[in-house]
Amino acid sequence: METLASILETIMLLCFGCSWPLSLRRNIKAKTAKSMSLGFIILIISGYVAGIIAKFVTVFALHKAVAWYVFVVYFFNLIVVSANLVVYFINRNYDRQAGR
Repeated sequence: METLASILETIMLLCFGCSWPLSLRRNIKAKTAKSMSLGFIILIISGYVAGIIAKFVTVFALHKAVAWYVFVVYFFNLIVVSANLVVYFINRNYDRQAGR
């Protein structure tokens, strides 16, 4: 049953994760932070960090096995959303230079 739960969790993460590279690409091309929300990005990053911590607690504190591929998808999503955070600050700098 836990394997099914891990598979379903991974599918959920993959569905959410498909949008982040597209968002990153769009934000890089836009060169403006006007369509980006810092609060939203931080909220998403916080959610992924909480999910990763929950998996570590499951493994180390509860001594239960967790499928490694769940960690991979969590970390991939976290990296791409964090890249969006970096792009936000780059784009905000572009906005300041342009006087927007």
